[in-house]
This record gives sequence, C-alpha cells and structure tokens, in this order.
Amino acid sequence: MTRVKYTDSDIALMARMMRAEAEGEGKLGMLMVGNVIVNRLKANCGDFEGLKSIRQVIFQVQGGNYSFEAVQKGNVFYNRARNVEKRLAKQTLNYWREHPSKYALWYFNPYAACPPTWYDQPFAGQFKQHCYYEPKANTCEGAYRY
Repeated sequence: MTRVKYTDSDIALMARMMRAEAEGEGKLGMLMVGNVIVNRLKANCGDFEGLKSIRQVIFQVQGGNYSFEAVQKGNVFYNRARNVEKRLAKQTLNYWREHPSKYALWYFNPYAACPPTWYDQPFAGQFKQHCYYEPKANTCEGAYRY
C-alpha cells in the first residue's frame, strides 16, 4: 500500500525537488525532503488544506511566492531527474518515514542554530543543515496519518 496516489510524472517531479532542495545532504537528506512533500499532501489542514496532488504541493504559492525555494529560484529543480532520485522519490511515496521528518510539514536551512519554533510550530529535529518542524499537537491530524 502506498502513502499517496502518484503517477510516473509525480515521481520525476518529486525527484527533481528532492535533488534541488537537498542534494548536498545525501540520500537521507533527499528522502527527508520527499517525506515533507508527501506529508503536506496527506495533511489536508492549515496551509495545506485542499491539496490533491504532488504537483499541487510542489507548485503551491503562499504569500505570493512558491512554497519551495527551489521552484522560486530555479537552481537544479529544472534539470531532469536522475534514476537515483527517482528511486528515492518512489521510496518516499510508497512507505519511507523517519525522524526528524516523519511528521514534519516544514523545513528550512537557517544557516545557524535551529530555532525552537518555526511560525509557532515545534522543532522536530535537525538533519545536517535542515531544521524540521511538525504541526502543534491536535492542530493537524492528517500529518500524523500514515
């Protein structure tokens, strides 16, 4: 059983995003970014209410900007997905979830110590340069579903 429905196009799109956002953090870092993407689709709450596809998550606009910096700035997001990232994307879409991104809906690289909250959401943990944040308890049940 997969975590969310997806197409081959979704795999390639997600693979590009994972590479663009976390290639420097290795396979585990890319898996964590992929997990946040899937979590946003599953959450169906707050800023992520009504999202119905991987494509909608990746190209979501909030506050006049794309939610993901890689889409906004371009960098390697617009390169073709490589097989290694496609395998990682499929792994995340099917089953992969681990701390600190297990329930996370947000991540960012603060270029300093991770703050204890991010837009009032609690800190879940850090992997290399990225800080991960989960929704406050009882505010987004969807983020905690498989």
